[in-house]
Amino acid sequence: MADDNTLNHKRIRLRIPKDYHQEPVISRLVSDYGLIVNITAAILGANAVGDGWFDLELKGTDSQIQSGLTYLQNLELEVWDDTKKDDW
Repeated sequence: MADDNTLNHKRIRLRIPKDYHQEPVISRLVSDYGLIVNITAAILGANAVGDGWFDLELKGTDSQIQSGLTYLQNLELEVWDDTKKDDW
């Protein structure tokens, strides 16, 4: 049985629309949900024009990760789960 404090990894791809560029979406995953976030790839247009795309590796307990994903879903951001791919 897994310990509730076991740290797990989850890789996601996140689209942040230009309307959210001034919102601290990724930093809230750290400050509000206690996740360790590694940005493994990112695309953001010059002068923050257009949508931003981020490949993120989230590290935390299952509960922290689920809470962070719920936060992103509540913002109605597009999130792609990468449970099948190991080589982004």
